[in-house]
Amino acid sequence: MAATLEGKVALITGAASGIGRVSSLTFAREGAKVVVVDVNADSGEETVAQIKESGGDALFFQADVTRASDVEAMVNTAVQTFGRLDCAFNNAGIIGGGVGGALTHEHPEDLFDRVISVNLKGVWLCLKYEIAQMIEQGGGAIVNASAASGLVANTNVPYVASKHGVVGLTKSVALQYAQQGIRVNAVCPGVIRTPMVEHASGISISPERQEWLDALHPMGRIGTPQEVAEAVVWLCSDAASFVTGHAMPVDGGYVAQ
Repeated sequence: MAATLEGKVALITGAASGIGRVSSLTFAREGAKVVVVDVNADSGEETVAQIKESGGDALFFQADVTRASDVEAMVNTAVQTFGRLDCAFNNAGIIGGGVGGALTHEHPEDLFDRVISVNLKGVWLCLKYEIAQMIEQGGGAIVNASAASGLVANTNVPYVASKHGVVGLTKSVALQYAQQGIRVNAVCPGVIRTPMVEHASGISISPERQEWLDALHPMGRIGTPQEVAEAVVWLCSDAASFVTGHAMPVDGGYVAQ
């Protein structure tokens, strides 16, 4: 079977670990040249090394998605190195206190601002510069990382607000560029076994917490980064050519309850 993204150039933020790393490897598996972006240089370079070991082509670019100059530079580097930008997965994000964090009347303003800055403004900045390039070349496909918490709520107010914001941002931007060959969608994962989730659970997930997390999902388990990556790659592929403005749950039935 031919690779679905052969000859394409893909950019993935938050690509040093978890969903971002596995997505980078999956884009490479499907034939894309990959720009791996993260604030963590050592782990980002490790993602690149893994891609190259599997026969793919990739480069690392260190960037903070809350800084416009970094985001503009990462897109420019992708184009200068590989000639174009066909796909982007705006995946960088933080939990910011974990589910059940501080009550709103007690929550520090600076922590709220940080979550919104990374999870929502960071996605907006990525869209701004990615779309400018895609307009020049006549099209492209973008996937934004929301979450099941972007469709239903829990008590982590800043995180829920940011991820709901990503869904609204995705839909609105998709409408703006629907006639210019640029598709914009979002993935909304349930609980996925990643370093970020393990950190929120206290470095490792205890058997008791694992049982609780599994029970949240009608399928009786949490998800894997690979399952999210496959959805992202599909949304960026020509197989999804009539899909835009969609917030796709990848959540074992969590938001269907």
